Amino acid sequence: MESLIKGIILGFSIAAPVGPIGLLCIRTTLSQGRAFGFVSGLGAATADAMYGTLAALGLTVISHFLIQQSAWINLVGALFLIYLAYRTFGAPAASADEQKDAGIKGSYLRTFGTTLLLTLTNPLTIVSFAGIFAGMNIGPASESSVQLVLGVFLGSALWWLFLSGTVGLLQRMISSRLMKRINTLSALVLLGFGVYSLYRTFKGLY
Repeated sequence: MESLIKGIILGFSIAAPVGPIGLLCIRTTLSQGRAFGFVSGLGAATADAMYGTLAALGLTVISHFLIQQSAWINLVGALFLIYLAYRTFGAPAASADEQKDAGIKGSYLRTFGTTLLLTLTNPLTIVSFAGIFAGMNIGPASESSVQLVLGVFLGSALWWLFLSGTVGLLQRMISSRLMKRINTLSALVLLGFGVYSLYRTFKGLY
């Protein structure tokens, strides 16, 4: 249970800094509601748990392969961020209430899959988990390592629940004009993340 509790605290702390995933969660919550925002965050939490599980089970062959191919995987992530920036810029500017009245609905699976795929493009997460296990003197394929990964997932999910719930309180205050500005700003920030990630990837390749 000690490893589980530590994992929850760790997962909450890892998820809290606002990056591209946090930005997507906030924008999704504002445009589609708290449920979609939470599902968006769960995609990231699931990806972290998947990489954590590889490290916890000591699957070194798969881990080494992903790390060796990390530059190309990161390249996919950078291009995906740029694509998301394009999609966000052209997204409907209707407020959540207007979207509801117009019958516009999103897909939970697509929302979940977007952040899942984006988070999976950072395979070096495995290295982070391996370092955490070593720092806590937890061996791979042990009960404590599995509990730690489960705790990280729960802690991360707790943060996304908190974030989407808090941002959701502002949802009804967002007009279609303000939503358009939020979309534009979000697109620019996502584009910035994507271009910077692209630069780092090519710098590492050459």
